[in-house]
Amino acid sequence: MIAVVQRVSRGEVTVGEETVGQIGQGLVVLASVHADDTDADVEWTANKLATMRIFSNGDKYFDLDVQQVKGAILLVSNFTVAADTRSGRRPSLSAAAPPEMGRKLFDDLVACVRGLGVAVETGRFGAEMKVEIDNDGPVTFIVDSREARKA
Repeated sequence: MIAVVQRVSRGEVTVGEETVGQIGQGLVVLASVHADDTDADVEWTANKLATMRIFSNGDKYFDLDVQQVKGAILLVSNFTVAADTRSGRRPSLSAAAPPEMGRKLFDDLVACVRGLGVAVETGRFGAEMKVEIDNDGPVTFIVDSREARKA
């Protein structure tokens, strides 16, 4: 599972004219499920999102996690994050999970993060979404459970 994590002062997802997810301070996460992801990837990613110390605490720029600042996470499924761009000019999406598997593991990720006590909003799986953010910093990280497997 791979995710682009952005610290935000505000985030919102709309589908058409309808706002489907909205947060104030917290994280906007564009998450993609890989075809070889498992429940262990979901759990590792959820724990990482809930506990990454990327909010400031006075003079310490990266000291608090999203729960400690009473923030929320806006989780947005985005299969293009799994794209392989190493060769050619057209990204390959073959590493992304098929839609039914992607939906299941993404829903599991949402449930797992909520189970850790974090307020979670989402986009709409498979929909054409507009994602609006006010990036705070800007602070942006890549979280990749496949990298954790190598450790």
